[in-house]
Amino acid sequence: MFVTSSLRALAAAFNPHRLRSAAIAVLAAELASCTLGPAYHRPSSAPPAAWRTSLEQATATWPSTDWWREFGSPQLQQLVLQAQRANDDLLAAIARVREADAQVTIATAPLLPTVNAGMTAARQRAFVPLPGGGTLTYSDFNPEVSASYELTFWGNWAARSAAVATAAASRYDRQTVELTVMASVANDYFTVLELEDQLKIAEDNLASAQQTLKGLEIDESVGTTTALDVAQQASEVATISASIPPLQQQLRQTLDALAILVGRTPQGFDLAPGQLADISQPQLVAGLPSGLLARRPDVAEAEANLVAANADIQQARAAFFPTIDLTGSGGYESTALKTLLEPASRVFDVAAGLTQPIFHGGAIIGQYRYTKARYTELLADYHKAVISAFGNVEDSLVAVRETRDQVERQQQATDTAERAYRLSQIQFHAGTINILTVLSTETALFTARSTLAQVKLAHLQAIVGLFNALGGGWQR
Repeated sequence: MFVTSSLRALAAAFNPHRLRSAAIAVLAAELASCTLGPAYHRPSSAPPAAWRTSLEQATATWPSTDWWREFGSPQLQQLVLQAQRANDDLLAAIARVREADAQVTIATAPLLPTVNAGMTAARQRAFVPLPGGGTLTYSDFNPEVSASYELTFWGNWAARSAAVATAAASRYDRQTVELTVMASVANDYFTVLELEDQLKIAEDNLASAQQTLKGLEIDESVGTTTALDVAQQASEVATISASIPPLQQQLRQTLDALAILVGRTPQGFDLAPGQLADISQPQLVAGLPSGLLARRPDVAEAEANLVAANADIQQARAAFFPTIDLTGSGGYESTALKTLLEPASRVFDVAAGLTQPIFHGGAIIGQYRYTKARYTELLADYHKAVISAFGNVEDSLVAVRETRDQVERQQQATDTAERAYRLSQIQFHAGTINILTVLSTETALFTARSTLAQVKLAHLQAIVGLFNALGGGWQR
């Protein structure tokens, strides 16, 4: 009975105005006649009630989509905009979105009949078996419209659902890639500033050490100090000088990496000088854990892949059902163009066939088992993405709090080292201490300044990590 109604719908499809309504009627009838199992339901994942680490802020907030502006650096903002336009990883992710959209179009096509139009014209000569024999020459004109529809609707609809979910996953992947690229740009830019600070510290210490060496050489010439004191200071000068080339190398390599992130060749790429002291430190607190999963594109991508896998199971189950093939053609056929469109010249045919899978060497059951195992795998991936998201935020909160405390303590240590160095200089020239004490305070000051620059960088990168862990302002 269903085949008969489908054939009627297919025959009606030869009227262009009724093609769409007929196809929809057939699809609706099939959808009502079959089920492929339970629909997808999001796995339960109870979020924690609160974050373990607090940043001692009164109001919980989420980052904005342009979170990098909160660092107050016009140069960083320009780099991020360049990366959004030209980063190759991001451009590839955008192309993958277009690929996935095209796959949705491809997967949707089998849900509708295939319609073709053609025209044949032939001139033929045939033998006429009549008394006296002879031949007959005639023309044959045959314009025709044909349509076919394979009623594997259950599997076709599931395939389209899988393609739609995969397209959604590709969009979430694009957002994840963009967030990762933006964080990488910020981290590399801050690293450039830290290395420039380190170079300035090293150059200032080198200048100070060279000045001390010159003073010792004068003192040695008048006999107020020894050659050993001069040699020790000369060794300190050489040590500080040797620390500069590695810093210059790291700076150039970081600039090259930053150039690639913004889609530029390293040759000729450079930045205006800057320092970490010019960067603002945003005050950020994580929102409630219950809202995190809707703000993480990687979690959304993992779930979209799970939805696609569920649809793949339905498609695999559909392979157990019979396939109904409907074909039909209609048109005109005549031996003369002048009579081609007359009612007597109309021709048509409609046919139906049913195919039920019986034995395929285990391929169908194997594919079904594969899709179920694949779903189980992606379910584990989704669970890992969820708990990893909460773990990322906790780690980032700890990093922000502890590096902030470390910056404060290291600043105190640096201030103390500067006072000690100034006092040692005064006492050395007064003759109350020897050069070894001066060298010791000088080395301590150099180390303290270098460590302070490192912990400032660590704190800024921890803030970037927290922006990243909170989804960078993205929302489902």
